[in-house]
Amino acid sequence: MSNDPLLQPYQLKHLTLRNRIITTSHEPAYPEDGMPKQLYRAYHVERAKAGVAMTMTAGSAAISRDSPPVFNNVLAYKDEVVGWMKDLTDECHEHGAAVMIQLTHLGRRTRWDKGDWLPVVSPSHNQEPAHRAFPKRLEIWDIERIIKDYADAAERMQAAGLDGIELQAYGHLMDQFWSPLTNELQNVYGGSLENRLRFTFEVLAAIRQRVGDAFIVGIRYTGDEVLAGGLTRQEGLQISQLLKNSGMIDFLNVIRGNIATDAGLTDIIPIQGMRNAPHLDFAGEIRSLTGFPTFHAAKIPDVATARHAIAAGLVDMVGMTRAHMTDPHIVRKIIEGREDQIRPCVGANYCLDRIYHGGAAYCIHNAATGRETSMPHDIAKAPVRRKVVIVGAGPAGLEAARVAGERGHEVVVYEVADKAGGQIRLTAQSERRKEMISIVDWRLAQCERLGVTFHYNVWADSQIILDEAADVVIVATGGLPHTEVLEHGNDLVVSSWDIISGDVKPGRNVLVYDDAGDHAALQAAEFIAQSGARTEIMTPDRTFSPEVMGMNLVPYMRTLQQLDTTFTVTWRLKAVHKGEAGLLASIGTDYSELRQTRQVDQVVVNHGTRPLDELYFQLCPLSSNEGAVEYMDLIAGRPQTVARRNDGRFQLFRIGDAVASRNTHAAIYDALRLVKDL
Repeated sequence: MSNDPLLQPYQLKHLTLRNRIITTSHEPAYPEDGMPKQLYRAYHVERAKAGVAMTMTAGSAAISRDSPPVFNNVLAYKDEVVGWMKDLTDECHEHGAAVMIQLTHLGRRTRWDKGDWLPVVSPSHNQEPAHRAFPKRLEIWDIERIIKDYADAAERMQAAGLDGIELQAYGHLMDQFWSPLTNELQNVYGGSLENRLRFTFEVLAAIRQRVGDAFIVGIRYTGDEVLAGGLTRQEGLQISQLLKNSGMIDFLNVIRGNIATDAGLTDIIPIQGMRNAPHLDFAGEIRSLTGFPTFHAAKIPDVATARHAIAAGLVDMVGMTRAHMTDPHIVRKIIEGREDQIRPCVGANYCLDRIYHGGAAYCIHNAATGRETSMPHDIAKAPVRRKVVIVGAGPAGLEAARVAGERGHEVVVYEVADKAGGQIRLTAQSERRKEMISIVDWRLAQCERLGVTFHYNVWADSQIILDEAADVVIVATGGLPHTEVLEHGNDLVVSSWDIISGDVKPGRNVLVYDDAGDHAALQAAEFIAQSGARTEIMTPDRTFSPEVMGMNLVPYMRTLQQLDTTFTVTWRLKAVHKGEAGLLASIGTDYSELRQTRQVDQVVVNHGTRPLDELYFQLCPLSSNEGAVEYMDLIAGRPQTVARRNDGRFQLFRIGDAVASRNTHAAIYDALRLVKDL
């Protein structure tokens, strides 16, 4: 038996959990037609195989038709969910992992124009800022039917063989009853704390009547909304004790904060640049007060923090949910003494931000997550060893080198800079995004383990590549900023990269023109505003920074608003001229012929990158495939066999921003799905 606190078993009622690490309920938006089908099952089974004690599904599964998911959630109100959940549960059980599901009614945290277009309901008419729907105030018959829906959903999950369920309270309907900010009922469900908790205890009683006392039932809730007029810390402590004393709850899964706004959500689920485990001590306080099984998860990205949480007795089970999206094999690597090989979560929150914008959850630097049916987490050895030469050591090139090394190939990498990293190294210069450098550092460590050869400070030309006598050449040279977007004055502007890198100092009165909508513009604006300059961010779009998305936007806004930054939408920079006192920026709009001018002393343009592709096109006529890719083979996971000429010396491919301006995840996915079959 190991002495590692994380590897000790835990007894939860009749259920023995094999260690102390779980993935808490989260919805990666992989269901099909609201059902947890093949991909959803494969995602959870991957983590079960690797040793996680319990995988908690659905964040959250909808129990009623008037609780329509705003993204692709499991629909627990349908009877057909039983079969799909049974398949998932049985397979996870085969690998020794327990399975639970989170059930909820969203209340006002949804929209009326989703699902069946039924009215949104809540204990008040107060709108939730995040989803913007004005709810109907609940009537008694609404409460009665929703209580029954909870019991029906719980019974379905028991029939599917799950080990238990978790009720989602915070921000959802249960918490809307609890919070004075969202409960304006004048009947037995409103007013005093006892009345505000009545709905929850009636739901629990109905569930227990349906599933019995043995079935495990827990609750995830906020113990302190940290919101003026909201649920207080003292009330949260009281609620914790009341939940325990009810005899109907088997564990508490506690968080701290509120999720009605992007800012509140981000404080509950912190992203990069924010403090790790900010609510862990609060969870420990709840456990100390109640002496009751306590779970917790909130930016616990590393094994050391998780180990401390258990060793210090702060919690009984520690959630490493986003960390398992980055590396599903954390527990296996702990057991095997390979903690140094765990792929680190960098807190980029690409996963959550995508689902809140209607997409599936993907990890920024593990392209196999969410693609378990088509992409491998463990790379198989190739049947034949080949020589692979890669040009460029940014995220695409490093991932290509890592995967080729895992395949057993001889791998050589050329990089023009003195260090690897490419745009990642640039973006990591910002204090806010310094955790991104772990994407580079982890791959470099894996490449060293695999014997990859690096040549730095080398501008690889076609002759250098030919001299290598490679079987496969991969061009991952990335791109350079594109700023030539004006009718006049392109020579008078600088790029966002110039500012972030420090190559150009900020002016005193600066216009940042952003029509790429990504992190680079906001990072440059932060550098400029923090220097004391007057800063305006302008975009021709209806909203600024659409590629950054909600949760990542929060820390930027806190900084930039405090520094009195001006945000201007729907205006397009047309031209820049030299004036007597600096620069004159000519501003137009796509909506009319209206024009304005700005007098500034610096214009910064953020317009993405253009591929650095000269070497690629030099090599095309020397390659067997002339750079061509058979997309259907790429999509299906088959090796590339395109042969366009018989005298070609090697296969040639390009990936990442050497193809077109995209993002880190796209670059890494390009590399993985190509090289895994070389």
